[in-house]
Amino acid sequence: MPTTPLGSPTEEQEKLLIESFDIVKQQAFQMKRCLDKNKLMDGLKHASNMLNELRTSVLSPKSYYELYIKIIDELRYLEEYLTDEFLKGRKVHDLYELVQYAGNIVPRLYLLITVGVVYIKSKELSRRDILKDLVEMCRGVQHPLRGLFLRNYLLQCVKNILPDRQLELENSENDEDGMEVGTVSDSIDFIHLNFSEMNKLWVRMQHQGHTRDKERREIERRELRILVGTNLVRLSQLDGIDVEKYKQDILTFILEQIVSCRDAIAQEYLMECIIQVFPDEYHLQTLNGFLRACSDLSPSVNVKNIIISLINRLSVFAQKENSGGIPDDIELFDIFSSQIANITENRADMPAEDIISLQASLVTLALTCYPDRIDYVDKVLGTTSEIFEKMNIELIESKSHVCRELSRLLRLPVDNYKNILKLLELKHFAPLIDVFDYLARKSLSLYILTNAIDNETKIGTAEQTDAILTMASTLITDQPDEPSINEDPDDFAEEQGVVARFIHLLEADEADIQYLMLNTVRKHVGTGGVKRIRYTLPPIVFRLFDLAEKYKSVREDDDKWEKKCSKIFQMCHQTISVLIKAETVELAELSLRLFLQGAVVAGNVRFDGYETVAYEFLTQAFSIYEDDICDSKKQFAAVTLITAALEKMTCFSTDNHETLRTHCAQAANKLLKKPDQARAIVNVANVFWNGKYIEDGREVEMKDGKRVCECLKKALKIANQCMDQAAQLQLFIEILNQYLYFYEKGNDHINIQVLNQLIGKIKDDLPNLDATDETELIRTHFENTIEHLRNRIENPETDEPSYTGIVL
Repeated sequence: MPTTPLGSPTEEQEKLLIESFDIVKQQAFQMKRCLDKNKLMDGLKHASNMLNELRTSVLSPKSYYELYIKIIDELRYLEEYLTDEFLKGRKVHDLYELVQYAGNIVPRLYLLITVGVVYIKSKELSRRDILKDLVEMCRGVQHPLRGLFLRNYLLQCVKNILPDRQLELENSENDEDGMEVGTVSDSIDFIHLNFSEMNKLWVRMQHQGHTRDKERREIERRELRILVGTNLVRLSQLDGIDVEKYKQDILTFILEQIVSCRDAIAQEYLMECIIQVFPDEYHLQTLNGFLRACSDLSPSVNVKNIIISLINRLSVFAQKENSGGIPDDIELFDIFSSQIANITENRADMPAEDIISLQASLVTLALTCYPDRIDYVDKVLGTTSEIFEKMNIELIESKSHVCRELSRLLRLPVDNYKNILKLLELKHFAPLIDVFDYLARKSLSLYILTNAIDNETKIGTAEQTDAILTMASTLITDQPDEPSINEDPDDFAEEQGVVARFIHLLEADEADIQYLMLNTVRKHVGTGGVKRIRYTLPPIVFRLFDLAEKYKSVREDDDKWEKKCSKIFQMCHQTISVLIKAETVELAELSLRLFLQGAVVAGNVRFDGYETVAYEFLTQAFSIYEDDICDSKKQFAAVTLITAALEKMTCFSTDNHETLRTHCAQAANKLLKKPDQARAIVNVANVFWNGKYIEDGREVEMKDGKRVCECLKKALKIANQCMDQAAQLQLFIEILNQYLYFYEKGNDHINIQVLNQLIGKIKDDLPNLDATDETELIRTHFENTIEHLRNRIENPETDEPSYTGIVL
């Protein structure tokens, strides 16, 4: 047996273990050889020598375990031999007495247990007496490590012969000698005694050695915990146990042992063992006793983990299809709520994050086991608020542990209900959000709105809208505690995009309620400052446009729909004007687009005064173009948009339409760059052909071929002034395509001669271009145009003008 001093390094441990393995191998070989020759006494001697290796004190628990497993494997050979001898008629009683004279107590008790198991099977003596004798004799080994493994060996050996209901019935029929076999109560007493002794040995390990080795001893103890927990597993496997027996004979004793040991590691592990090894039905019937014991545990025990583990297990049980759920006579939530309150009250030093974590577990329990009892969830939230008041917690920092736990608690109902309207029924939910600092409030608000968007939850009343936006106000309005450092622009845009998408969830069945909802959200987001309104106001405007269309669809049922539409467009005008006042180019462009869209919608809805509204909106678009847009590219884009909007609109009188198209032509003519001028004037030509106006109550299409030709000729003249030959040719080809378009549409002012002149001009200038990627695109464009003409010549349409005389 190795005798190297305690505390050997890893290499030394391996060396010692190898030495012990060699001795075990030699003695096991000699034992088997003697037993094969029926030399029992010599075999027992070698077995004792082999078991003597378990007397060592220099091996770590891990190494000792490996040695223990090796020796136990070899010892099975002896057990099998003794069993065979018993079957051949040999008396085991004398052998049971004989092995008690072994020199050292450790090998003596291992041999005694091995022989004792065969002795029980022989039925020569009461099973109960032998078991009692064995468990009592194990008290002789008080060294923690050696004692734990010895008692574990005892438990392993007798696991299949402990008296329980089935064995009791079987032996009552077959035991001809009338030998008393014992009852399940004897098995409980046996395991109780073994458990209590093993727990004492396990706890004692903590107090051996120098204080500097405390951390190492704790690690070693955790490695050995399963040895103690096996006793509880054996108890749970007894068939003769029912709920009453568990409540009266088992749980009470185990809890007494756990509480009395006053060791945090033992208490935490063993309480967890109880939760895991015994049936859920037993836990339901013994909740109060178990939870009361939790409050009596050592202050250093993390009671939170124990209670959460129990709640999680019962929650899973409640969701099982064949479990039948939680019995009606067990007020599970009330029991946990009351006991958790007692625990937190008795543990004044419990960290705030642990208390909140317990409240989160209660929410989980309520959501899982009582999904219809929203008042249970609200009760927990109210209790949480009271806890913060008692602890004088007014602000929770975003990076703190308390913040993490409270965020998890508040996200539970969000994830479970998947309906933001349910959160409004929790009167204590929104106040808890206000306890967070700015970053935490923003994060949770974003989470709530994203959940609503993902689940497409429709918001149906102004009151609901107001409550939700108040709850998520951190995202919508400037906050007094908002950091002065600017946020990442991409992150900010994404957050505001969520708010904008949420606005599209506002969907009431009645148009009047929808207006109230949009008015409510307008008031909230209007105070969001310049950096927010660019994202949040446009969706409101578009929802107002949708509402105007909705009023039109119900005009037969609402005689005031026209006045309501006027009010809607007034609100749209005011909202867009707020964007203009921000005095940024980006918002000016956005405002211009919104005014144009409003003009188109007003023309389609056709309420009383719609032409005035549409004209005003287009006029505002012109004003923005003239006053706020300076960049030449953006000016060209603005003129193009205005021209396109006018081309599509059919609501203006002759005079108004003439005024607006004249403004379009003037704006196109004033553009800075010649190519932009030419293209914009070509666009205006489309207005003179496709534009419509109201005359004598009917729509009239302009089809003004003369004005179209004037625009195209002016575009050609401007294109001819371009100094860049490539740009000039590109414009010629584009204008040629416009000529072809209007010619095919039946414009009598365009003839083959004009087309031939323009095609000839392009053909003459095209070879002069330098070979570049740009010129290649220009050539391709022209070739495609010529190919189109060939197709028209070869496959003429009956209702289109002839291309006879065209020179390709």
